[in-house]
Amino acid sequence: MTIPDTLDLEARAHSEHAQELRLWLRLLACSQLIEKRVRTQLRERFDTTLPRFDLMAQLERHPEGLKMKELSQRLMVTGGNVTGITDQLVAEGLVERMGVEGDRRAFLVRLTPEGRGTFERMAVEHEQWIVQAFEGLSPRELDQLHKLLGKVKQHQLDLE
Repeated sequence: MTIPDTLDLEARAHSEHAQELRLWLRLLACSQLIEKRVRTQLRERFDTTLPRFDLMAQLERHPEGLKMKELSQRLMVTGGNVTGITDQLVAEGLVERMGVEGDRRAFLVRLTPEGRGTFERMAVEHEQWIVQAFEGLSPRELDQLHKLLGKVKQHQLDLE
């Protein structure tokens, strides 16, 4: 599949730009291409969106549930976004919203048994899509890339 230059972030970089800038744009382009494929697959296979999948993934990691504010922080989106997605998932019977004892304004959200089963089916395929995205690399190359990106990540954390 060929991506038109106007859609490819790397097209913005030229050989006279710093190698670090070209690398940054390549990372962004790869990330966006993989995310676009995941979004398409989620829509076609499960009639759902990436934000809904991400919210359910957070709840799957916390079977006891999460407060709406915690979900918002973990997903790095506004409370309004979380409320809208939660409302849809409640209406479909995939999550439930419960009051928090001692705090009448707070709600706890957790997956229902149906939601857990639905998420597990999506997660299995999601993992396959990510594995496919990296099939062009050998196990050694995957390990190298993981280690190198870990160094970049650690450097960013050290700068903070």
